Amino acid sequence: QVRLVQSGGGEVQAGGSLRLSCVAPGRTFSMNAMGWFRQTPGKDREFVGVISGSGDSTRYRDSVKGRFSITRDNANNTVFLQMNSLQPEDTAAYYCALRRAPDLSVANVNSKTYDYWGQGTQVTVST
Repeated sequence: QVRLVQSGGGEVQAGGSLRLSCVAPGRTFSMNAMGWFRQTPGKDREFVGVISGSGDSTRYRDSVKGRFSITRDNANNTVFLQMNSLQPEDTAAYYCALRRAPDLSVANVNSKTYDYWGQGTQVTVST
């Protein structure tokens, strides 16, 4: 069982910034695309963004484009979600996920195509 460990999150005022981190075990980290999803109570988990195994390609949901950025450090098996200009509608539990394929495809937006998940971390944006 691969266990992803998340850190970061918390509460911030609207317009503020937060950074989430996610560490994955193993020696083949660069062979995996890494995604970020979020979920609010009573709703399905929704795609936030994804980064390819090499880190050369990223994709984001429209509502976070220009505000959120995903990067990765393959030497340290870590992926980051930098969130700027946060808004109350960004409030959710955020999850990192590992997909055992390095390249991006349309399947990346589907949470069911990911193989392992982090424990989740709460992000709360207040007005």
